[in-house]
Amino acid sequence: MAEKILITGASGFIGSFIVEEALTRGMETWAAVRPGSSRQFLTDDRIRFVELDLASEEILKQQLQGLSFDYVVHAAGVTKCLDRQDFFRTNTEGTQHLVRALMALGMPLKRFVYISSLSVMGAIRERQPYTEIRDDDEPRPNTAYGQSKLQAERWLDGVDGLPYVVLRPTGVYGPRERDYYMMAKSIQQHLDFAVGYRRQDITFVYVSDVVQAVFLALERGRTGRRYFLSDGEVYQSTTFSDLLHKELGCPWRVRLTAPLWLLRIITCCGELSARLTGKVTALNSDKYNIMRQRNWRCDIGPARRELGYEPKVGLAEGVRRSVRWYREHGWL
Repeated sequence: MAEKILITGASGFIGSFIVEEALTRGMETWAAVRPGSSRQFLTDDRIRFVELDLASEEILKQQLQGLSFDYVVHAAGVTKCLDRQDFFRTNTEGTQHLVRALMALGMPLKRFVYISSLSVMGAIRERQPYTEIRDDDEPRPNTAYGQSKLQAERWLDGVDGLPYVVLRPTGVYGPRERDYYMMAKSIQQHLDFAVGYRRQDITFVYVSDVVQAVFLALERGRTGRRYFLSDGEVYQSTTFSDLLHKELGCPWRVRLTAPLWLLRIITCCGELSARLTGKVTALNSDKYNIMRQRNWRCDIGPARRELGYEPKVGLAEGVRRSVRWYREHGWL
């Protein structure tokens, strides 16, 4: 009998790729989606859908009643919100509601994988020369997103009998991803924008390598462990945009590097506009703190040793695949 897996956030960027891999492995694959969520990347007839309301433990118990899973991958979450508290309602409380519902229904889970983020660590080890952020460093998240993810992680620590593993990927990119896509769109339109004059060390991880880590964590992850994920390399702030520029055919461009104080003004204006219009924007305080952070190095040694994780897609190849996909699907 095929093993059963539930994937929350299945209609999202990372979640949709996890669904595809689960199907490839012959698992009975359940995609948890919100009512009205796009199913653009969930077209395989083998997918079984379930609508879940993470805002309510009681409703979740009703929605999950009669179902049983061997594995759960919790990839649902929000990265941009109008209200700071929405991060905690979805990322923290939503995780609590899901786990409580699963436990109340007596699900015999073999593993629960929580997709967190390197952002839970915040701006640490910022003194040059930068060194890798380690799993024994004290987290100091400087964004509401990172704080909400960290609160969820720490809550999981107190759940008796839950065989959970936490993955903390750095910046995830690849086909279907929209934030890095906006960089490609900007460069195609001849503007390359950067922030801050002090050296910035950046890390990336291609989406298929995150998926690789998810299934390794399901098989081998140690309960309660946190694993950072990157492609194992460190890049400078201009590397990603230079690779995009090359793959886009080297259009002429103007490269602007703005001081941090100007970014602060822009993000404040963005937040004000969002409140007035009711439309979520990427130009917010979280974005300012993310772009201000100078050190995104992280230690993936534990993932390599304990999970057998080995990144397969470097940045140049990942950007090449992403741009090709954007073009094939009419995004560029």
